[in-house]
Amino acid sequence: MEKEYKAEVVTGGITAPSGFLACGIQAGIKDDSKDLAIIYSESPCTAAGVFTANKVQAAPVQLSRQRIAAGEARAVLVNSGNANACNGPQGLRDAIRTTTALAEALDINENLVLVASTGVIGQNLPVDKILVGISKGVKELSPEGGPDAAEAIMTTDTTPKQIAIKFELGGVPVTIGGMAKGSGMIHPNMATMLGFITTDAAISALLLAKALKTVTEDTFNMITVDGDTSTNDMVLLLANGRAGNELIETEGAEFELFCSALHEVCLSLAKDIAGDGEGATKLLEVKVVNAPTKQDAKRVAKAVTASNLVKAAIFGEDANWGRIICAAGYSGADFDPVKVDIFLGNEQVARDGGAVHFSEERAAEILSHKEIKILIDLKSGSEDATAWGCDLTYDYVKINGSYRS
Repeated sequence: MEKEYKAEVVTGGITAPSGFLACGIQAGIKDDSKDLAIIYSESPCTAAGVFTANKVQAAPVQLSRQRIAAGEARAVLVNSGNANACNGPQGLRDAIRTTTALAEALDINENLVLVASTGVIGQNLPVDKILVGISKGVKELSPEGGPDAAEAIMTTDTTPKQIAIKFELGGVPVTIGGMAKGSGMIHPNMATMLGFITTDAAISALLLAKALKTVTEDTFNMITVDGDTSTNDMVLLLANGRAGNELIETEGAEFELFCSALHEVCLSLAKDIAGDGEGATKLLEVKVVNAPTKQDAKRVAKAVTASNLVKAAIFGEDANWGRIICAAGYSGADFDPVKVDIFLGNEQVARDGGAVHFSEERAAEILSHKEIKILIDLKSGSEDATAWGCDLTYDYVKINGSYRS
C-alpha cells in the first residue's frame, strides 16, 4: 500500500460519521427490551450490500437486495424479535408497508429505505406495532442514537456490538461506524449476521460495493458459531460524503486506505460475533499458514473452526490436536498431511503430522484463557487465512432448545 494507514477508535457507533442519525426503541415486538432501530442519513448516500447465500431468503433480504441494486439509500429500518421469513407474499407486503411508512415519515423516496429483520421464523410481522414504533422512533432520531440502535437489533446476543474509527483520506478526517448482531445461526457464506456500516466518506457506489465484497471475504465470511447460515443475513453499507474528501471513483491509494479502515471495522464486529456465540465462553482463532492456495488456507481454517469436536475440546480445555488435523483433512484442501505442524498458542502439539512431546500443563493453561489461538502450518505453499469461532458449551443447547418460548 502506498500510504501508511493510521486510525483512531472513537465513540458513537453508526452515528459517529457526520450526518447520520439513529434511534433504538421498544415497539412491543419483544416483551421487555428495545426491538426497533432506525438509521437515517441527512444527505443522499451511495450504498452497497451483501446478503445470505441461503436459498430460503426472508422478505427483508429480497426487498433490500432489490432496492440496493441502484446503489443508493438514505435509511434502514431494523426490527428484532421477528424474522419476517417464510411468510409468503404477506411477508413482502409487510416489509413494503413498513418501509413506505418510514419513507413518508422521513419525506424520502420509499426505494431509498432498506429493511432488515431478525428473530423467529414463520410468524407474521406485527406490522401495527412497527408502524407505531416508526412514528415514535423518527422523533427520537439523534446523532447520539448509535448505542441505542445497537441494543435494539439484539436477539440472543449478550452484549451490543459496535465500533467507529476515524482516519484520513487525502488529508481529510473521515469516519466509519458500524454495528452488528449475531450469536446463533452463524456460519461463513455471507453474511452470517446482520451488520450495518455508515461512513461520511465520499466514494462511488461501484467502489463501495467492491470494497464491501472484498472485505467481507476475510471478515464476516470467516466466522462460525454453529454451522447454520440464516435466512435473514445481510450487511449494508451507506456512504454520505459529508466528510468532504475528494470523491473516490478510481482504485488507488485512497481506495486502499478506505478498504483498510473498512476491514478494521468489519473484523472487529466479526470477532465480537464469534466471541459472543450462544453459550460461548471462549473466542477461537484458527490461523493457517503456508498453504498451496488462498482457498486451501480458508478451507482448513473454516473446517477446524466449525468442527464440533474441536469446539467441544476447547470448552473442555483438552489439547486434543488429533481433532484439529482430522478437520483439516476433511476440509477439501490440498496439502500433505505428513508435513503439518500444529500449535496451541506458543505450544507446539504436533510436528510433521504426528505426535510431539509437549507440556500438557502449559497447553491446559493456554486453553484456560478467554481467547484461544490455533496455528496450523501446512508447509505446502505460501498462502494464509484466519477464521474465528467459539467453543461449544452446554448452554448452546439450552438456549436453542427453548428459543421460541
